[in-house]
Amino acid sequence: MLKKIANKCIRAFMADRQLRIGVIGIVCLLLIIIFAPTIATHDPYSFDFKRLLAPGVGGHILGTNHLGQDVFSMLVYGVGTSLKVAVISAFISGALGVIIGGVSGYIGGVTDTIISEIINIFLMIPTFFLILLIISLFGNSIVNVMIVIGVTTWPGNAKLMRAQALSLRERTFVQSAVALGETKPQILFKYILPNGIFPVVANTTRGMAGAILTEAALSFLGLGDPNIISWGQMIYQGKQYTTSAWWISAFSGIAVIITVIFFYMLGDGLNHVFNPKYNYGRSK
Repeated sequence: MLKKIANKCIRAFMADRQLRIGVIGIVCLLLIIIFAPTIATHDPYSFDFKRLLAPGVGGHILGTNHLGQDVFSMLVYGVGTSLKVAVISAFISGALGVIIGGVSGYIGGVTDTIISEIINIFLMIPTFFLILLIISLFGNSIVNVMIVIGVTTWPGNAKLMRAQALSLRERTFVQSAVALGETKPQILFKYILPNGIFPVVANTTRGMAGAILTEAALSFLGLGDPNIISWGQMIYQGKQYTTSAWWISAFSGIAVIITVIFFYMLGDGLNHVFNPKYNYGRSK
């Protein structure tokens, strides 16, 4: 069984170009996190009098910022922050969306109507402004940022899971489970959620890219966590030196763009693989 699953994963990986690029990119980012102390040329938390050095000057590959910190080393350690925000936020969003959407679609009736209206209300609210409001009220620690992003982006996943549950509850294997006397919670967690989660996984992966952009946007507005190294904080700190020390914001901005592209490609690749109409023989 495991061999069959492994062969299927390999075929999917080799058949879809976007999936390959996304997987390879994410693996590279994970390797950077693991070997960050070795890759970084300086201590990113160390301040120096060599402020605003241009790239390549004084042994600093990408220069230094206004506090004398090495930009390259900050970029390396910023990978961990961005991926942590992406994974934890997406996990919260995906978990809430799967459970709420699954309950709504499978139970149906008044429960479905109420939950659907709640989802529609969340979808009508401008998410980013809601995040700004919550962060302003409860603080801008990285933990708060991750939780807020997660709890404000679940409606999209919930709608996907609800649609899957509405379809799956009419399937023969679910009806057979009902006839055998299994309870609704058992059917929901044994049959509905496991079989309907795949589109949500692909959507959640793309949501990771959105979480990275949201954290960068909050930091750019001065609402990020100042106690950590993140690409958003680097952009925020460097914006006032754009004309004299462009490298502070430029390299961190490029890092955000590349990482977001990797996650979007991974999400699109997974969407192709999970789509029943997808043809493994065709290279994307």
